Amino acid sequence: MTKYTSLTLVAALATSAVAATAATTATAVAAAPAPARSGNQLNGVWRTDGYSTIVRITDSGYELYDTTAISCLRDTTSDGDGSVSTFTAGPGPNRALWHIDANVNARTLIRLPALPAACTDPPPATPVETFDVFWHTFAENYPFFAQRGIDWQRVYDTYRPQVTATTTDAQLRDIFAAMITPLHDAHVGLLADGTRIYSTKPGTQVPTDQLDTQAMTLIKHADLADATAPLRTWCRGRVAFTTLPGNIGYLRVSDFTGFTSDDTSAENAAAFSTALDAIFTADRTSGPNRLHGLVLDLRVNGGGDDPLGLMLASRLTGHTFFAYAKQTRDDPTNPDVFTRPQPFLVHPSTTPHYTGPISILAGGSTFSAGEAFTQAMLDRSPRPVVVGEDTQGAFSDMLDRQLPNGWMFSLPDEEYLTPSGRTYDIAGIPPDIAVPTLTPEQFADGTDPAFRVALQAIP
Repeated sequence: MTKYTSLTLVAALATSAVAATAATTATAVAAAPAPARSGNQLNGVWRTDGYSTIVRITDSGYELYDTTAISCLRDTTSDGDGSVSTFTAGPGPNRALWHIDANVNARTLIRLPALPAACTDPPPATPVETFDVFWHTFAENYPFFAQRGIDWQRVYDTYRPQVTATTTDAQLRDIFAAMITPLHDAHVGLLADGTRIYSTKPGTQVPTDQLDTQAMTLIKHADLADATAPLRTWCRGRVAFTTLPGNIGYLRVSDFTGFTSDDTSAENAAAFSTALDAIFTADRTSGPNRLHGLVLDLRVNGGGDDPLGLMLASRLTGHTFFAYAKQTRDDPTNPDVFTRPQPFLVHPSTTPHYTGPISILAGGSTFSAGEAFTQAMLDRSPRPVVVGEDTQGAFSDMLDRQLPNGWMFSLPDEEYLTPSGRTYDIAGIPPDIAVPTLTPEQFADGTDPAFRVALQAIP
């Protein structure tokens, strides 16, 4: 369910990326532990279309089970993670939709006659069983082996013989690290006995708090010295805005999550809405002091909740446009089979919104929901100019899983599609104007050439 950088994932395995798919009926069950009303037609056992998950709904709530061809394991990774699920019945008695407030899409549910027997007999927590569940989960859900040049069967043949009944936790952890590191996928992560293992593109500066502070120090010195208003911040410092000469706005968003201490999707959305109300006032959007341009800085953005990205996009348009479509790997034996894509649109906000030219600053430290937002903006008119470097190339919500021995891990299983069906996964979104950004040399000499190019790109 999560959509964070893998660094954040393995630290917390918490909430990910407003459900956008319309419900077909009004019957719903609130997230556990809120009770459903007795006799609810949603009570029973369901499997997801994609996601390899079984959901059991009862009057007292719901349970999740992670499945592979060899296992069914009660999923506790989502217990208390702050996300809220809503289940909606129909069409027909054997179909339903599952909405997670941190994600934009809905997951289709298909009714099962009963909970599979394997789900009442979890696999033993041996090194061998733990390895097999780990390997099968990737084999049946990960969509990008071919694109990344990884033969996952060869990975099995290489590492499975190294695992025996006497394999220690440290040895097994090292084996798992060797298996996933070559994927260079920021949405693949493992939390094993307190050790965090994750993998990004070579040369990536992971968007940590330290990098964020370092970048903000440079920006204040090199870019905002002549700002015409004090830099204001909201959302625990993750949102910042000021104006520059010529009435150009500068908006920096360093995450699409973590806006409140409780970090729930609802509270984050309320905090972000308050910030955007303060930034995109009637005077700045249509009054005599309206903005003549906007530089939107996402160069250090660790991701978060996609609905917050669409919320921001709605403040940046006067017309409806296509954001992206999402599809999920849907065949355990064939990584080229996906669910039917769900399209999502950006609609203009009913509150004041900015419609002028935009430059977006992005790069390799733009992750996940930061990338999804950038992709969503590419069909805006006028189209933003993207300045900087390729983004990280990790878009999917993360499929959180728990292993028989209690370790937790995540992997992506979705693609985000353009109107032509293209995906920017792995490669990332390329800039319209390529400029090295936030390099060690720039931090050392206090320069920010990408920012200057972004300003010049505004007509």
